[in-house]
Amino acid sequence: MSDKKYYLAVDLGATSGRTVIGSLTDDKVELRELTRFGNELIHMGKHVYWDLYALYNEIIKALRMVATEQIPLSSIGIDTWGCDFSLIAADGALLRNPLAYRDPFTNGAMEKYFQEKYNKNKVYELTGIQFMNFNSLFQLYAMQEENYSALRIADKVLFTPDALTYLLTGKAICEYTIASTSEMLNPNKGDLDDTLVKSVGLQRSQFGQLTLPGTLVGTLTPEVQKLTGLGAVPVVAVAGHDTASAVAAVPARDEHFAYLSSGTWSLMGIETHKPIINARSFNLNFTNEGGIEGTTRFLKNICGMWLYERCRREWPELKDLSHAELQEQAAGEEAFRSLINPDDALFAAPDSMTMAINTYCRRTSQLLPETPAQYCRCIFDSLALRYRQVMGYLKEMAPFDIQVLHIIGGGSKNAYLDQFTANSCNIRVLAGPQEGTALGNVMLQAKAGGRVKDVWEMRRIIAHSINLESYEPKDTELWKEAYNKYLEITT
Repeated sequence: MSDKKYYLAVDLGATSGRTVIGSLTDDKVELRELTRFGNELIHMGKHVYWDLYALYNEIIKALRMVATEQIPLSSIGIDTWGCDFSLIAADGALLRNPLAYRDPFTNGAMEKYFQEKYNKNKVYELTGIQFMNFNSLFQLYAMQEENYSALRIADKVLFTPDALTYLLTGKAICEYTIASTSEMLNPNKGDLDDTLVKSVGLQRSQFGQLTLPGTLVGTLTPEVQKLTGLGAVPVVAVAGHDTASAVAAVPARDEHFAYLSSGTWSLMGIETHKPIINARSFNLNFTNEGGIEGTTRFLKNICGMWLYERCRREWPELKDLSHAELQEQAAGEEAFRSLINPDDALFAAPDSMTMAINTYCRRTSQLLPETPAQYCRCIFDSLALRYRQVMGYLKEMAPFDIQVLHIIGGGSKNAYLDQFTANSCNIRVLAGPQEGTALGNVMLQAKAGGRVKDVWEMRRIIAHSINLESYEPKDTELWKEAYNKYLEITT
């Protein structure tokens, strides 16, 4: 591998998006952010929408920059958040902007669906997906109950990355990893489940062709070529769900690993060859989402740095203090002085996160944090202990021995929490990359183009391209005692 190849990764989150140029040469991949932009919700009438047209326009702007800079682009790939979708008319036009998962129209829809269509156990048995009221299945059911006019006349239902791919290529697909977030995909059959699709008044034919990540979809339409000044650049179905792209970038050497995608929210799981769907995974609310090369991402959602981020907003006097400095102060505080369950409902969306922590500590007869450093220490200790609990569940259900934990995402830069996690879980931690989603997106494009042969070559190249920080477990007996205290407080 000697000549350099260039790929455009479109990485869209629920609050912002960006486009990234990835270059691959020899045994190294490099990223350069091309554009960054907001992803604003539209509150109109009684609904909340995404502005798909604005997102499309931002992609066009980025492609024009590629043309201006004369970057010899090999392909384009798009990843986004999960669950949401667009409705397409028979003539190919978008039917309204898509509803956003933050729209409250699904409140109560999940419970009503279980009463009138299929019970909770049956749905989990078919999909293995955790229950959230905004999963696509319940959105579609709520639309049906509302007699949503756009759904009545829709010819196609396309998940968000597939809808944008459609606007660029004219090809309607149903990419596997993003489809798995819908709670309509049957991982054992490898396709959308007919019974669930029909339960919301739709047919399988209304969704695009099932497409695995790393597949060439088509090329830019003549219209997009004219708009951008580019030629017939290929568009690739990467792992359309952003977490799936991030997990594809975990720089593991073999399958004996767990991952922790650490950011505002934490996602902790393993990569398996078959879904894990049983009474234990149901009771613990684990989810089985689509992975690459036929794998399943068996994982659990955990509240993550949301706690820290919301507290930090309450301390304007610390605006000039860096995250690293505040985290260092927290590390110097008394350990395990106050502990919380990060996933308690108190912390979902409080007006004041510090007050919510105080309420929890009063409720559990603990000392209240008094300084920002003590609040942060409480959060970091508690997260590390919650990670230990979930790691225990994973070890119990994993079909292999877990030997290392890879922490990826923005939280991988929190050295103190990384070390606490190693101590608490009594496992070696490797931290990095921070830019996992964009790297996974780029490398799956490279795979589609024949530049790399499989996920293990992708991961080897990524490991060679970044600096990994290693953390070995310390003070394991102290953390074991703290875990017993944590269980007493939280159960």
